[in-house]
Amino acid sequence: LHQGTRAMSSAVARSLRSAPASARRLPGRAVLSRARSTAAVGVADDAEPQGSLFNPTAEHYALRELCAAFVRDEVEPQALEFNRAERFNHPLFRRAGELGLLGVTVDPEYGGAGMDAAAACIVHEELSASDPAFCLSYLAHSQLFVNNLARNGSAEQKAAWLPAACSGEAIGGMGMSEPEAGTDVLGMRTRAEQQADGSWLLNGGKMWITNGAVSDTELGDRYLIYARTGGPEVKASKAVSLFYVERGMAGFSLGQRLKDKCGMRASPTAELVFENVPLPAANLIGQPGGATVCMMRNLEIERVVLAAMGVGIARRSLEAMNAYATDRRAFGASLRDFGQIQRHIAESYAEYMAGKTYLYQTALGLDLDDAGNRLDTDGVKLYCTTMGKNVADRAIQVMGGYGYMGECGGGE
Repeated sequence: LHQGTRAMSSAVARSLRSAPASARRLPGRAVLSRARSTAAVGVADDAEPQGSLFNPTAEHYALRELCAAFVRDEVEPQALEFNRAERFNHPLFRRAGELGLLGVTVDPEYGGAGMDAAAACIVHEELSASDPAFCLSYLAHSQLFVNNLARNGSAEQKAAWLPAACSGEAIGGMGMSEPEAGTDVLGMRTRAEQQADGSWLLNGGKMWITNGAVSDTELGDRYLIYARTGGPEVKASKAVSLFYVERGMAGFSLGQRLKDKCGMRASPTAELVFENVPLPAANLIGQPGGATVCMMRNLEIERVVLAAMGVGIARRSLEAMNAYATDRRAFGASLRDFGQIQRHIAESYAEYMAGKTYLYQTALGLDLDDAGNRLDTDGVKLYCTTMGKNVADRAIQVMGGYGYMGECGGGE
């Protein structure tokens, strides 16, 4: 068994030698440069053919090529700069809107592309292979706000609020977590009280909100906020409602922008504060007390695209370690000729392909208008996010001291 495993590791490592990383270079900063650029430059070249599990239709294939070009030409050049500065790249976000990426799962009637969960995974995989922080802000906008509203809003609400969100004119997010209500989301304390005229007064706060701010002092534009509307006598799952809240409303303010995060630093995270925020009756999404099913249905696609981010991170890490191990020489041979390095590369490749296959199999079976898909949407997030972290760690191990440097992309 040991000999067979070792032979298989060698075979996988040898087969990866044909990965897109052409010219040999001397060790040092040139190797770092190649390790960092390999994934972003050659994404479309290595894409599975049209009709495969990963590109099931001509539309999916075209979308992946569009995203690959966007990443290569516009996302990759800015990634390190904006992450180091903890700045949100607003022009790049608007550019994603111009390309039609912000409403990928939204009906064209409201400015979207009208595609499916697999398409959403393609975008998240490609973006996160270059800039996971920008991708996280993209996720909060395109899935937690845009897709959520597209699935749960009325025709009037979608017509009023989706076009600007799909174009990139407005930046959106979603408020669910609170300081004392994270996983225990139904324990939230933010509350909305209905008034005699049918309007609502919103009070409370939300924490860890992606896109909650676009700078240290500015809120984002639009949010879907979950709040309790039922009393203590009402079952928790029947006591939560969903509201549309926008910047400029009286009593709505930025509590603080949360900085110095361990990672995802170019994706702004914030605390939102609501003090007697008046909301028109028309800002209630769905029925009073009916938001739990909206929440759970949208969490399913959120988990799937988070898994896609793990796949993108793993792919970039695998390509970086493979390029470095090919170019870096020790004891008169490439690092990739040593068994320990071959094992890191081979195990990473096998886990990456297993995760990617699980991801697209799950996405292709996901109906965005339906709820009750918890088993595999939970399972694929559990596997792929852990897998992405493990492959990134192996990239750091393969690249040694260089792997610990920000330029290489492993730590990032």
